[in-house]
Amino acid sequence: MKTDRTVKLKNGIEIPIIGLGVFKSPQGEDTINAVKWALEAGYRSIDTAMIYGNEESVGEGIRLSKVNREDIFLCSKVWNTDIREGRVREAFEESLERLQTDYLDSYLLHWPVAGYIGAWKQMEQLYREGRVRVIGVCNCKIPHLEALLAQAEISPMINQIENHPYLVQKPLTSYCRERQIACEAWSPLGGTGGNLLEDLTIQELGKKYHRSPAQIIIRWNIQRNVIVIPKSIHKARIEQNIDVFDFELTAEDMEQIDALDRELRVGPDPDAMIEKWK
Repeated sequence: MKTDRTVKLKNGIEIPIIGLGVFKSPQGEDTINAVKWALEAGYRSIDTAMIYGNEESVGEGIRLSKVNREDIFLCSKVWNTDIREGRVREAFEESLERLQTDYLDSYLLHWPVAGYIGAWKQMEQLYREGRVRVIGVCNCKIPHLEALLAQAEISPMINQIENHPYLVQKPLTSYCRERQIACEAWSPLGGTGGNLLEDLTIQELGKKYHRSPAQIIIRWNIQRNVIVIPKSIHKARIEQNIDVFDFELTAEDMEQIDALDRELRVGPDPDAMIEKWK
């Protein structure tokens, strides 16, 4: 089921439009297997972070998959402590060691906490040195991006944000699109413990297209040209989540899903996170 569907970033690098997220996947067999199964199923993008505590397992899953490292788009992130302390380079080297690799395809600032603009300068240097192919941010609202762009020499290529039918974020995604910053959706299926997959509109569309609710939501993201990184540690779901390239939602059905927006977050509001990390 390997897909070649990609999103071309501002610097010309292409990122697969669907990848495996491993947030809350525990260190050990669960994550190792999830990564291995995903790569065997045709995924070519894996998204992790230092704070997830599973980079070693991601690296081991990649090794066991037998897929060539250069064929995989591997992302990790700088955590808030390292952003505040200005130790982006050190954090980067530590992630490389845990992941058993000598470069990253994408490295992102995890939250726009105090010091993130200074940290961005270090990200730019890693990019100039060729240590990372793509640099970007996570969880940035428009004011955070405006402040960063005012001082950046290299514009972020990605903004990874909470994005799903209950939190569509049209103004933010439009702002990013106008500036050639690709949007990437975390918690695209509404997050652990959420009820998005039980939403009646999503359920009815699943019946119409003979697809799971998760496949409907993933397809909605793809048709918006939003990169999507659904998380699962279950082989069948991992395989099902990438099986979304042989059908298309109508414009009317896309609008139906857009209309579910209720500005409902399952994760922290970036402004609350910034306040917490002052």
